[in-house]
Amino acid sequence: MLKYQTMMIALACVVFSAAAGAQERQGNVAASATNSTLAPQDYIDIQQLVAKYAYEIDNCTNNGYNYADLYTADGWFSASRDGKIGNKSQGREKLAAAARGNMKTCEEVPWKGISHLLVNHVITPAPGGATGKVYLVAIGLDGEPTKVEAQGHYEDFYVKTPQGWRFMSRLHMLAPGQAAVSRGARPAAAPQNK
Repeated sequence: MLKYQTMMIALACVVFSAAAGAQERQGNVAASATNSTLAPQDYIDIQQLVAKYAYEIDNCTNNGYNYADLYTADGWFSASRDGKIGNKSQGREKLAAAARGNMKTCEEVPWKGISHLLVNHVITPAPGGATGKVYLVAIGLDGEPTKVEAQGHYEDFYVKTPQGWRFMSRLHMLAPGQAAVSRGARPAAAPQNK
C-alpha cells in the first residue's frame, strides 16, 4: 500500500510539473506575441524619423511633400482640441497640404519662423511596429525669436516599411486646459480708430 501511494504521489508530481511547464511555455508564447521587440537600430531609426519631422514641418521643403513622405501611404495626422480629434490629414496629398498649413505654398505657412523641438521621446515596442510619445516645445512664436511655448505632445504609431520606419499615425494632443497654440508670425495689429 505504501509503495502504491508513493508511486501515485510521484506520478502526480510528474503530471503537475508537465502541466506547469506547458502553461509557462504558453505564457511565454503569448507574451512574445504581444510584446514585440525592437533592435537598437530600430530605436535610432525611429528617433531619426521624429527628428526629420521637426525639420520638415519647420522648413516645409518640396512644397510639403518631404513631410508627407515621412508617413506610410495610408498614414495620417490629426490634432486633438478640447478632447476631440479633428479632421485627419490622410494620404500624401493631404499630408503635404497639412505641412503647408493648407496654404498654396510653403511661404504662407502660419508657423513660419517657429522651431519645433521634440523632447523626452519614449518608444515602446508594439505588435506591428512601435508606439511613441514625445513632448512638443515651440520657439520663435509671434515673431519673437526667444518666445517659447509648451504645445502638448504627440502620440505616434510607427511601422517599418521597405523605405524604413514611417508614421502610420501622429496625433497632436494639447496640454490640459490649452485651447490653441501660438503662431510664428506676429499677429496683425488691430486698426486704430481715429
